[in-house]
Formats: sequence, C-alpha cells, structure tokens
Amino acid sequence: MPRNRVPLAVALALLAAPALSACGSSAASDAKVVTVYSADGLKGENGDGWYDQVFKDFQKQTGIKVKYVEGGSGEMVQRAVRERSNPQADVLVTLPPFIQQAAGKGLLQKYAPAGADQVAGADKAADSTWTSVVTNYFGFVYNKKELKQPPKTWDELLGARYKNKLQYSTPGVAGDGTAVLIKAFHDFGGKEQGLAFLKRLQANNVGPSASTGKLAPKVDKGELLVANGDVQMNYAQAKTMPNLGIWFPAGADGKPTTFALPYAAGLVTKAPHSANGKKLLDFMLARKQQEEVSAIGGGFTARQDVKATDANAVALTRLMDGVEVFEPDWNDIEKNLSAYVEDWKSATGS
Repeated sequence: MPRNRVPLAVALALLAAPALSACGSSAASDAKVVTVYSADGLKGENGDGWYDQVFKDFQKQTGIKVKYVEGGSGEMVQRAVRERSNPQADVLVTLPPFIQQAAGKGLLQKYAPAGADQVAGADKAADSTWTSVVTNYFGFVYNKKELKQPPKTWDELLGARYKNKLQYSTPGVAGDGTAVLIKAFHDFGGKEQGLAFLKRLQANNVGPSASTGKLAPKVDKGELLVANGDVQMNYAQAKTMPNLGIWFPAGADGKPTTFALPYAAGLVTKAPHSANGKKLLDFMLARKQQEEVSAIGGGFTARQDVKATDANAVALTRLMDGVEVFEPDWNDIEKNLSAYVEDWKSATGS
C-alpha cells in the first residue's frame, strides 16, 4: 500500500503543478507593475532625479516595475477623475491644494505608509488619505547672467525690463501656478489686492503654461528673465542650468515669503495594483530614500527624524535663511479653488 500511495501523490502533484504554475505566472506578471501619476519635478532631466533612483532601487528590491506618468498637478487629478470608473493609476503624487482636492473627490483610499508617524501633522491627512514624501517650498527663478541680483519685490516685476520676459504657470492647472495666487493673496493682504496686482503684471506676462518644469530651461537660456517654480525642482535643475537662480518675492514690508508646497502621495481608490502601491509608498518614505531626498533630489526630507547633512541640505538651509514661511489655509483654498481660478481668469483676461 505505501508503494502505491507515493506514486499517486506524485501523480496528483504533477497534475496540479501545470495549473498552479500557469495561474501563478499570470498573476505574477500582472502583479509586477505599479503605475504612478505625478506632478513634475522629482524626475531628473537626465535620469538623475530622486524618482529615478527610487524607482530603480524599488524594482531591484521588489521586482516591481514602475510605470510613470507626469503632468501638472491639476492635470493629474483630472486624469484620475476621468478614469474613476476604471482606475489606471495606483499612486497619485501631487501638490496642495490638489492632493486635498483628490481626497475630497474620493480618489484616494486610506493608507498610512510605514514611517508616516514621523511626518509632521500639517504634511499629511488626518484620515491617512495622503502623506507628504518630499517637503518643498514655493519660489521663483531668475537668470543670473542677465540679472546680477534677483528682483526683491513683486513690484519690480512690473518694470519695462520684464516685458515678455516673465511667465508663470497656469493657476488651476499647475500646482506652482496655483501657488502664485496663494502667495500674491498673502503678500498683498487679500484676494482682491492680489488679483489687482496680477492684473497689472499681465502686461509683462508671456502667457499660460501647463507645466512649471518647462519654464526653468527658458530662464536659463535667457528667453525669460523670471518665472515661477519651486525650490526642490529648480535646485535640482540648476545642476545642469548654470544661469538659474532661486529667489522669493517680498511683499510691501520688504520681507521675502514662501510656504511649504510638499509632494504628497496617496493610494488611488480601487487601484489596479493596490498592494504594489502600498509597497512603493512605504519605500518612498523609508529612511534610506528620505536621506537621499536632498542629496539626489534637491528637496527636503518629509520625515522629522531624518536630519540630512549633505552639501545640498546645507545649501538649501542657507537658501531658506531669512525667508518667512507662512501656512496657507488649505481647506479654504481647496473649497474655493475653482472660484479663485475663475476670478484670476477674469482679472487677467486669461
């Protein structure tokens, strides 16, 4: 009897093996991918950005390939909205107030990545729908070759020198473009005052741009003298753009101001590869990757327990020295964003 049982067990195992193998390989091939929709800035112009390193290391460690789709912050959210009934993205990374907008539209499911407990309360959602992975600040860029010193105030940008030499990305479409509105409202003491200034500034403005990242190369080449941006993206771009300088416009009191504009990530509702999305979020927030944020990406770590000491971190700290950081009311901005954008279009004729 024992002699008969062994062959029978082997035979059953052999019969089952092809079915299991076929099923397993299909599931495995399907599972070895994660799709990221992201605002631009973290992927390098020459494959040398933070995303480039993170995605490469992630695939090496997990075998999961990252499919990457990039666009303006608002553009990425709108794409996710259009695909709501058949989601294509697993992870959405965008800037405020668009990450709040995505959460408000139910596009993000609750997931707190490993290490999220070390992220400051203001840099993550209370309900765990999103968590910042790279801290960043709004800023402007100027051409260091053409301008020996950056402009100090908003009002300087109204000068004839900047006629058709100034451009900022489109509010409501680009995260950094929306940031122009937020900073103008703050620096001029309210919405009406901010819009009144932007109306005057329109005489020098080249026109709309869906992507902030495309403006820096124009500034570096001298096609533009000034454009909007953000510290992380522009600092990283400056490695290959020698004429690019970062500055912060001052309000009436002469103090340069900015506000945090973090890259915030969330897991897409009904994501096709939800488990892989969770793994990638955990990976991005892990200590090693967070320590590389400044060294590779030119940004600021999102974790409070990671203290970067590399040359970039030192230079970034120096850059921010003396700049007043204010905290926008993101709930108000998310709630009234459409109205603010319409008011801007009306004021500027855009």
